[in-house]
Amino acid sequence: MKTRASVCARKQRFAAEEDALAAARHSGMDLRPYRCDRCHQYHLTSRTKGKRRPILLDRAAPGEESCAHEP
Repeated sequence: MKTRASVCARKQRFAAEEDALAAARHSGMDLRPYRCDRCHQYHLTSRTKGKRRPILLDRAAPGEESCAHEP
């Protein structure tokens, strides 16, 4: 399915998938990045039907603490 121009214009854009993943982690919502076929950058979506969802809880960005705690 192609991204509508009006949807692309409303969404925040990320130049790199890693930046979009970091924003998804910090959002507190179940979001995943996708590459837009209009602007060729990354947006975030909550839609997951038929899509692979990245594991966000176990991976911390460089310089961040992980959500998992060691006993």
